[in-house]
Amino acid sequence: MSLSIQTGIIAEASSDATFILLDAVPGHENQLRQALAAFPELISSIQQQFPDAQLHAAVGFSSHSFERITKKLKPKELAPFPSFSGEYLSVSDAAYDIILHIRSNRHDATHLLALTLFRALAESVTLKEQTNAFKYLDNRDFTGFVDGTENPQGDDRAVVALVSEEDPDYQGGSYLNYMKFVHDLDKWEHQELKVQEDTYGRTKYDNEEYASAEKSPHAHTKRTSLKDEHGKSLEILRQSMPFGDLQQQGLVFVSYSKTPSIFDLMLKSMIEGDEQGRADHLMKYTQATSGSAFFIPTLDFLKQLA
Repeated sequence: MSLSIQTGIIAEASSDATFILLDAVPGHENQLRQALAAFPELISSIQQQFPDAQLHAAVGFSSHSFERITKKLKPKELAPFPSFSGEYLSVSDAAYDIILHIRSNRHDATHLLALTLFRALAESVTLKEQTNAFKYLDNRDFTGFVDGTENPQGDDRAVVALVSEEDPDYQGGSYLNYMKFVHDLDKWEHQELKVQEDTYGRTKYDNEEYASAEKSPHAHTKRTSLKDEHGKSLEILRQSMPFGDLQQQGLVFVSYSKTPSIFDLMLKSMIEGDEQGRADHLMKYTQATSGSAFFIPTLDFLKQLA
């Protein structure tokens, strides 16, 4: 696998992150390409300033902008974010052009790299949204449950997240799906512990998953634990993190995968449910009205945009 992969894809979990959504300004695409081509060097220079911060970045493009910005044919599976409608949640595509996912173990390092890259883009982009996120307790969501327990480990992270020979022109890249969930914590915290644990299919404090036979068909772990026709588990690499202030708390959900089809199946299973329409009961306590899909190319791809 190419060593020019964007390190923000498969690096281990960080304690700080920012997610930046941008639109390209029409008519400024050439200026934008020149700026993007300089990103690998800019990222490396800031990483060298913070050698112990585990500073990483991932820069990607949506199906709405990929060919317009890069002047290249888009990856085979790059498409708008899927639309699903269910009893508890309905989502559709939010058509942003670019995402910057920047993270580290120091907020100042995250901020400096984000500011450096945004300033480099200058007048070629419009800032649509920025969400700062952080590690909460021992990698828990604001619901109190550990997030990302079943994530791939070690070398499996690259196997799950990075495009390989199925799309030779984009080997080393990754499909990113982005959602911003806002929790109804008042409603959630009024539920008994057993209701909360049944909703997840996992114990809250010691983080032990229920046996499969003991799980409700509505349990979050049931709805997201999917297998292919050969009985092999379908996996994505989650890099999600909580966000919040005094008024709003939730989760920035981000997944990386060598194909977006696995995320699509999981989201459909959560929102629309199984063949009997049994949807994910965790969706009773959170809302995300839209999502966005992107492709993260290699650093070499960015350099060639010049």
